[in-house]
Amino acid sequence: MGECARVPRRRSPFNKTHSGRPDAKSQAGDLECRNRPQMLAAQIQSHMNDFYSIPVSSIDGGPDLLGPLRGKVILAVNVASRCGYTPQYAGLEQLQRDLKAEAFSVVGFPCNQFGQQEPGNEVQIIRFCQTTYDVTFPMSAKLDVNGPHRHPLYSFLTAAQNGFPGDIGWNFEKFLIGRDGRVLKRYASDTKPEDKGLMQDIADALG
Repeated sequence: MGECARVPRRRSPFNKTHSGRPDAKSQAGDLECRNRPQMLAAQIQSHMNDFYSIPVSSIDGGPDLLGPLRGKVILAVNVASRCGYTPQYAGLEQLQRDLKAEAFSVVGFPCNQFGQQEPGNEVQIIRFCQTTYDVTFPMSAKLDVNGPHRHPLYSFLTAAQNGFPGDIGWNFEKFLIGRDGRVLKRYASDTKPEDKGLMQDIADALG
């Protein structure tokens, strides 16, 4: 975040009037600096109300992964290449192919926070996914889902006001997102893509 800078008036290097008091321009600059954190927080909060508006980089470097998916039903999954649940990629890709025509998409979010099971860079991750599981669904750049560097997307998904609070427990947790961007359901890592309950929830969301 850039620093708040004020251009000093020629009259004084301290940007004051002859009375020694800060001039109006200086006061306005101070107020802007003090208010900037609140302004940024408000902007972030506005993003937090809409899954599709949260800025997320795609795995190929694009700046807006989610915007083009607006209006679709989404299954959001934090993924990893060296996990015991990694074979779920096959079922996730099958869901993508079976339901893509119905405005549905899986979205993968690579994360290396659990057992360091996603150590590769984005190029290595997508190569693994495509060559091993023929993955076609969209994926993000690597991100954190927990902790001080938690991505705003996962702050949104795990926020108490959205109904499913709590840290992500492991790779391949899943969130079902409605067409309106609301979080509908949350599923544990061991919920397989072909799980009957999950499939029914997707069908209900698709309407």
